[in-house]
Amino acid sequence: MKVKAGIVGGAGYAGGEMIRLLLNHPSVQLEFVQSRSQAGKRVDSIHADLAGDTHLVFTPSFHEQTDVLFLCMSHGESRKLLTDEVIPSSTRIIDLGNDFRSGDEVRGRAFVYGLPELQREKIRKAHNIANPGCFATAIQLGLLPVAKAGILGEVHVTAVTGSTGAGQKLQDSTHFTWRANNISAYKTLTHQHLGEIRRTLQQLQHGYNKEVNFVPWRGDFTRGIFATAVIETQLSLEEANMLFKDYYREHPFTHVVDHMVDIKQVVNTNKCLIFLEKIGHKLAIHTTLDNLVKGASGQAVQNMNLMMGLDEKAGLHLKSSVY
Repeated sequence: MKVKAGIVGGAGYAGGEMIRLLLNHPSVQLEFVQSRSQAGKRVDSIHADLAGDTHLVFTPSFHEQTDVLFLCMSHGESRKLLTDEVIPSSTRIIDLGNDFRSGDEVRGRAFVYGLPELQREKIRKAHNIANPGCFATAIQLGLLPVAKAGILGEVHVTAVTGSTGAGQKLQDSTHFTWRANNISAYKTLTHQHLGEIRRTLQQLQHGYNKEVNFVPWRGDFTRGIFATAVIETQLSLEEANMLFKDYYREHPFTHVVDHMVDIKQVVNTNKCLIFLEKIGHKLAIHTTLDNLVKGASGQAVQNMNLMMGLDEKAGLHLKSSVY
């Protein structure tokens, strides 16, 4: 029997990726895709890449009887929906926004932070998941092994993301004439994902109180994140690589490689690639992933697979286009 799934907020970038992944998932039946702004229109009229794949039409409201509900809405909207609407307790919720990443509850629903490489067993037992942020996923995957070892100090990290990271609504910084041949920093040291990053590091390394100095950048491309975290450590490069490879040995989507990584290797996949460099006492940790897949919808499917007792990799055997 297939898992019955629904999507609330299916017109945006993350919603479009959710539709694509669920339509091609061998164990899922996509029951509906809701969108207030596009209600009544065919899904493939908005997500043109789905032409020929579905005849679904956007619905103005959501159906109640599904096994799992994916919330792909703007921040704040998920809490409002779950506060205002009565959703059967049997329906599992996976929220892609940041409303519940701090562990908040709503109507008795408690949310588990959905980073599989951090707490896969808790996700298996969870009924509601708060999907991590895209920058948070990339940065945390570069720091988890060091924090688990209890040797993480101050962190300096810079990360660049494509225009889809800002959402579908047109803004000055997503307009083609601004993005083309351009790059800039934003939310220096104040990005909203810092909170969940710090909570994770404190969970792994008790008493962690060092600074995580994060400077995000807007890049001249559409998809992907490339992050570089620099820390001080007495580990040799060989010891650091062993630490990382041991940590991720049982995790199917995060891979420590022996060559410099780049965004093209991961776009359209649920992978995160990590490459380490050691210069003096400093370790540079390079991570890259697709902000819409491993950083959003793909990770949500990975979490659904774990929650529903499916193969963790189901529906996520995806290949990048490196040329």
